[in-house]
Amino acid sequence: MRIRTLPTALAGAALLLSGGAVLAQIEGGNRGAAPVDSGSAYEVSGVTVDVAGKTADAARYSGWRLAQRKAWVQLSNRLGGGGGLVSDGTLDSLVSGIVVENEQIGPQRYIAKLGVLFDRTRAGSVLGISTYADRSQPMLTIPIQYSGGVGQSFEQSTQWQQAWARYRTGNSSIDYVRPSGSGPDALLLNVGQTQRPGRGWWRTILDQYGASDVLSPVVKLYRQWPGGPVIGVFEARHGPDNDLIGRFTLRVGTSDGLPQLLDTGVKRIDDLYQQARRNGSLRVDYSLSPPPTPEAAVTDDLPSDETADANIAALTGGEGISVTVQFDTPAATAVSSTEAALRAIPGVRSAATTSLALGGVSLMRVAYDGDPAALKTALEARGYQVFGSGQTIRIRRVSQLLPPDLPADTVTTG
Repeated sequence: MRIRTLPTALAGAALLLSGGAVLAQIEGGNRGAAPVDSGSAYEVSGVTVDVAGKTADAARYSGWRLAQRKAWVQLSNRLGGGGGLVSDGTLDSLVSGIVVENEQIGPQRYIAKLGVLFDRTRAGSVLGISTYADRSQPMLTIPIQYSGGVGQSFEQSTQWQQAWARYRTGNSSIDYVRPSGSGPDALLLNVGQTQRPGRGWWRTILDQYGASDVLSPVVKLYRQWPGGPVIGVFEARHGPDNDLIGRFTLRVGTSDGLPQLLDTGVKRIDDLYQQARRNGSLRVDYSLSPPPTPEAAVTDDLPSDETADANIAALTGGEGISVTVQFDTPAATAVSSTEAALRAIPGVRSAATTSLALGGVSLMRVAYDGDPAALKTALEARGYQVFGSGQTIRIRRVSQLLPPDLPADTVTTG
């Protein structure tokens, strides 16, 4: 049996917070499981076998052989191949793995329920069908589990995340991007992030994971008593606005059946997402795409002052002066709004945040054509307090004050 797993290396996010605080949040602990690689395999599950043999190993080997034949007939019928059998040697080259769902091994008998994985390309060539699969755009998947009233995603390892990691998505029309829970996942993909609709920060996260949109499958577990029945309320949610696609409830008699309960919940949530994609309710939110490049402003041709142009070119080197701007970022929306305000100033070539500190002071690099003193004046005209001078300044929004000609005792309330 060959087992293939999905590489777990993901691109890390550049979060320039204080070093000690970062280490305290991401070091140690077991936060997840690597998802299985099932993107290039057809899966046939629930194949039952009951065979006898001279030894336990011989009976098991015969059971796996029988499972391959049964699974091939089912796959062939499902894909329109007619259900014809092929030789065992051919099946050995087509089968990429055997999944043991349940098995009982005796001295001379083998009873099991198995799943069989077939290589998509090779199986398609034998059946004479196209292996093209119409799948959605990449969807970042953040499984959220509520247990005892506490919500968790990748802060700690949860059984819900493990259920999504072992679910084989080869037969699904949804292209799931499943993080492993390592690296910066605990910082970026938490419960709070799924409840923040700000598109600017979502664009940054989706770019880190190579996704176009986000899915948030949620399970809320209610235990009747220790070791007793467990009720799971499952919700399929989508997008930065956390829209509800569907909801259902499952129940298991004992806590030992919780993994089976979660596996069934994953399958039914996947069915909900596929149905929503077919009826058009699951569409990529195009507000998550990068904003279009603004068109160049049309200006009248006016005679230029050659002396002034020469002075600006000598000052900026023809590419603009680099000015470092410090600004407050109490929330992710402050990043995009401040960048937009800077880009709207005439003479600003670009404005990009280079160091992000949510709840603190972030840094932005601004390329400006002209004297930094003129940039300072333009910022003050737009309602900012500007501290410092030269190529390093600090800006802050001016608080709303009373007009200087209105006495304070004339203000009434109520």
